Amino acid sequence: MQNIFEAIRADHDIQRDLLDKALETSGKSSERKEIWDKLKVELKGHETAEERNFYKQLIDNDMMVEHTRHGIAEHHEIDELIEKVDESDMDSSAWLAHMKALDHQVRHHLEDEEKAFFQLAGKVFNEKQKTDLAKAYNAEMEAQRKEMR
Repeated sequence: MQNIFEAIRADHDIQRDLLDKALETSGKSSERKEIWDKLKVELKGHETAEERNFYKQLIDNDMMVEHTRHGIAEHHEIDELIEKVDESDMDSSAWLAHMKALDHQVRHHLEDEEKAFFQLAGKVFNEKQKTDLAKAYNAEMEAQRKEMR
C-alpha cells in the first residue's frame, strides 16, 4: 500500500519528466503545446491535491507550520510562472526564458519537499494516516486531472 510520500514523489517524477520534455521542444509545435498542456494539469492538480490532502493536515502542527506556509508560498510562485509561460508566444525567447524559470522553481520546490519537508512530516503521521492521506491525495489528483482536461 502506497503512503503519502510515495504518492507525491510519483507525481514529482511525472513533473520532472514533463519539464525535461518541454525544454527539449522548440518553436510553436503541436508537441510543445501538448506537453505544456499536460504539465500545467500536473502542476496545478498537484498543488491543489497536495494542499488539500497533505499540507492542510500539517498546518496546525507547531513543527510544520512554517514549512507548510513556505510550501504554499512556493506553489504561488509556480502559479505566477505558469501564467508568464502561458502569456508568452510559444515560439518566442520569452517563452523559453519563463519555462526555464518555471523549471528551476519547480525543481527547487520538489527538492525542498523530498529532502527536508517529507522527513519532518513523516514524524507527524502514523502509518495508517500516511496510507489514508495517499488514498485521499490520489483520488483528488485523479479528480483534478479529469476536471482540467
